[in-house]
Amino acid sequence: MKKSDGCCSTHLIDGDGTFNDTGLEHFIKEVKLGECGLSYAVVSIMGPQSSGKSTLLNNLFGTNFREMDAFKGRSQTTKGIWMARCAGIEPCTLVMDLEGTDGRERGEDDTAFEKQSALFALAVSDIVLINMWCHDIGREQAANKPLLKTVFQVMMRLFSPRKTTLMFVIRDKTRTPLENLEPVLREDIEKIWDSVPKPEALKETPLSEFFNVEVVALSSYEEKEEQFKEQVATLRQRFFHSIAPGGLAGDRRGVVPASGFSFSAQEIWKVIKENKDLDLPAHKVMVATVRCEEIANEKCSIFAANEEWCQMEEAVQSGPVSGFGKKLSAILNFTLSEYDAEAIYFDGGVRSAKRKQLEENLLQLVQPAHQSMLGHIRSGTLENFKEAFEKALNAGEGFSLAAVACTQNYMAQFDEGHADAVIEQANWDTSKARDKLRRDIDAHITSVRAAKLSELTSSFEAKLNEALLGPVGALLDGATSETWPAIKKLMQRETESAVAGISNALSGFDMDKQSKDKILTSLENYAKGVVEAKAREEAGRVLILMKERFSILFSHDSDSMPRVWTGKEDIRAITKTARTASLKLLSVMAAIRLDDDVDNIETTLSSALMDTKNNAAVKDRSITTSDPLASSSWEEIPSSRTLITPVQCKSLWRQFKSETEHAVTQAISAQEAHKRNNNWLPPPWAIVALVVLGFNEFMTLLRNPLYVGGVFAVFLLIKALWVQLDISGEFRNGALPGLLSLSTKFLPTTMNLIRRLAEGQKPMTTDPRRNPALASKFFQNGSSSFSDSSSSASSGITSPKEGNEYSSTLKDD
Repeated sequence: MKKSDGCCSTHLIDGDGTFNDTGLEHFIKEVKLGECGLSYAVVSIMGPQSSGKSTLLNNLFGTNFREMDAFKGRSQTTKGIWMARCAGIEPCTLVMDLEGTDGRERGEDDTAFEKQSALFALAVSDIVLINMWCHDIGREQAANKPLLKTVFQVMMRLFSPRKTTLMFVIRDKTRTPLENLEPVLREDIEKIWDSVPKPEALKETPLSEFFNVEVVALSSYEEKEEQFKEQVATLRQRFFHSIAPGGLAGDRRGVVPASGFSFSAQEIWKVIKENKDLDLPAHKVMVATVRCEEIANEKCSIFAANEEWCQMEEAVQSGPVSGFGKKLSAILNFTLSEYDAEAIYFDGGVRSAKRKQLEENLLQLVQPAHQSMLGHIRSGTLENFKEAFEKALNAGEGFSLAAVACTQNYMAQFDEGHADAVIEQANWDTSKARDKLRRDIDAHITSVRAAKLSELTSSFEAKLNEALLGPVGALLDGATSETWPAIKKLMQRETESAVAGISNALSGFDMDKQSKDKILTSLENYAKGVVEAKAREEAGRVLILMKERFSILFSHDSDSMPRVWTGKEDIRAITKTARTASLKLLSVMAAIRLDDDVDNIETTLSSALMDTKNNAAVKDRSITTSDPLASSSWEEIPSSRTLITPVQCKSLWRQFKSETEHAVTQAISAQEAHKRNNNWLPPPWAIVALVVLGFNEFMTLLRNPLYVGGVFAVFLLIKALWVQLDISGEFRNGALPGLLSLSTKFLPTTMNLIRRLAEGQKPMTTDPRRNPALASKFFQNGSSSFSDSSSSASSGITSPKEGNEYSSTLKDD
């Protein structure tokens, strides 16, 4: 590439037909052609070799093309195609100097490059200068005729060719006026045009459809240089604003924007070299497509590297960005406007398509950030909703009112945030994000609703538990005929209270009647379940309760005082009463009676377990009827309400009698022992025998006072030993234990008594109330003996024969 003052040139295509794309790129950057848009023009010159083409261009446009040295002889100066920028002409004008035609260097047959360069010039140029000699005008074999034929022939290879201005420059003008030369030249041109073969569609097409023909004449450069330069200066003025309406190329069409000129020229030459017909409209679209795509890609890259966008993209990953939509829309608008400014001169359809594609690429680039922004808005709105909803509920606001109010408020808040994030260029359907938020809010409301209802239900269930478990247990422990009616009344009262309370609480939930009734029914069933569960629990320990009841009634009197078996009590009647009460408890525990149905469980149990006469009769006669308790269910009582089956009742009763039999036996033994301990007199017959047989001895004692004194002293000694040894107390536990105890205490007590008598001291009384020292010693050393004797006395241990004789009479009861 060569530079001179105000001029820059490059060898565009060399003599071998190689396109210098690198040189053209440098040339375009140097002359800043890309900034011109459509405001530029291309001028080329064709003509015979050594006809002064380069000289004309250098003088006309101020270029620096190489000129022929006349002193070295006539030879080829320009090889291939050179391009330069015209100095001082606006708009920007590029001029191409083509290799001369009819040169001896290529020979007569090598016309391929001549046609290729001519076609290239017609395809890219707005104005084509045809340099010709004045003396060739009107001559049939003139040198310019093959050139014109070549121009017209290659023009036929252009589909919808652009309209080009053909300026015929007549060199070395003679005295013949131009007004006389121009008609002849135009006539020759028309003849050549008519003689050129044309496609069927163009046969009748006039030359003016494709070309504007201009004719100018210049004096000889060698003979009249000053005049030549004056005429060239005049001609130069015509190239100023040449593309304006009325200018040399004012009606041109199919112009390629300046930024696409390099690519367009390369592709045109490539097609020409491949000897293909050149479809300029299609080529224009192709150039527009490539260039617009390049511009779009460039703008997309610039946008991706935009600092403000990068900061927003990074910030939106961690949280919402205020003014996201407006800021991003402004950046996108700026990027698209820059594309529009650079691609404005390209084909409208292609430009719009590529702009749309660029917009789609940009939106695709920002969509993840936009989705993140919506996600932050949605999640933030959801968290704010949860917090506000919880505060509203804690403040006592009704559930439904709070849910509706908070939902409306925070959906509107989401819409505001979404509007702030909207990108003007995008037409995305963001309803999914809104719908997702609404689903999340509804799900949270449903979750809280379920939790609140569960909490509410659990609260009332806990109240029912507290109100029913204790009283029901107490009623079942003291089972009577009124137990189940009392339980039923208690359950109904507490259930009604709980239902009323929960109904009032549910009014804030705006529930449908069916759902509300379901909860109320569930609560009623729960109360019933609590009662039934407690009844089953108590039924599981019925044997313990029966024994406790028997023990209370058997071991305590009507004043709840411990019973002392003195021999006056009717153990049979007491036992029967206690067993009857225990059987009553068993009958109450046998089934759940929360309905008004009447059953015969108590009668069946009483007749089967307490009626001894009937039982004896059944044993005596052959068994003709089945045992009423030999069944796993009660009559008219469903299994769901059965707590203890008849078979289980029979087994429990048998176990109960077995475990309480010992208490009855001990009572009988205690009663017998008490009778023996309180009756020391011999039988009446023995008293009569003593009186009769001992009368003489008694009279002897009365007659001799010494005997009376001795007997009295022995009596006192025996009485003292009796009191000291507590003989009556020792024998309360039976004869054998009493004898064993007395045998160990007799000798020490006797010796102690004699020693005290010998010392002249009063013997210690054995009564603890009269002698505290003895009482202390007694409780310290003899507590075990006392406890044994007390337990034995209370339980009434007697000989096996005495106990069994009486207890056998109670077994039948």
